[in-house]
Amino acid sequence: MTTAALQTVLTVPERFRGPVGVANGGWIAGTMAEALNGGRSAVEVTLHAPTPLETELRLEHVANSASLSHGDKLLVEAIPVAEDLEGPGFVPFNDAARAEAGFAGLRAHPFAECFACGLREPGDGLRVFPGPVEGTDLVAAGWRVPFTVTGEDGVPASIVGAVLDCITGWSHFGPDETALLGRLALRIHGAVRPGGRYSVVGRPTGQDGRKLFGQSAIYEADGTLVAAARATWIAPR
Repeated sequence: MTTAALQTVLTVPERFRGPVGVANGGWIAGTMAEALNGGRSAVEVTLHAPTPLETELRLEHVANSASLSHGDKLLVEAIPVAEDLEGPGFVPFNDAARAEAGFAGLRAHPFAECFACGLREPGDGLRVFPGPVEGTDLVAAGWRVPFTVTGEDGVPASIVGAVLDCITGWSHFGPDETALLGRLALRIHGAVRPGGRYSVVGRPTGQDGRKLFGQSAIYEADGTLVAAARATWIAPR
């Protein structure tokens, strides 16, 4: 007996790019988590290849997994994981906002067009600019949620995934340093409010050769955990 796959078509709008010409990895991860279980329990998303923009892609959901393909090419896989993703630690909003002044991407940004952390116009990009928090190994930013990312049911998981993504990389990067997201596990604990103010915090958790590891979280003003993630990045050779 086989389980029939549920297939839909996904097209990533140009707006949600990371590196020029391809989708933001966190946006894709959040989209896959939403397709699998709404992001309410932990989902691990593996990015096998860059996801093209403005292209019809096949999103397939079978039992406890989901995949995204372009023709015969597998781009992304998502599976549930029995894991309690923890945040790196709360930073109050005002302290997180002050840390933005030290954002390495303001001096030299390899992906200045990135939807999440790029230098795009307010309301178009998310402008999450994580900088170092003095006296800690954390980076943080104050995220003011633009109304331009709100869907019919509030702020979607794709936007939450994008926010959780880039900050894990910037916990490692200096100016103009770069890597590509290889894997993101995420869990969404609560809703993100349009127009709300949140602390976004990241921390490096290790390195193994070209692999860089990090964790991130979004917190309410009172420290309540809204969403958390762990990431694996692959640095260039």
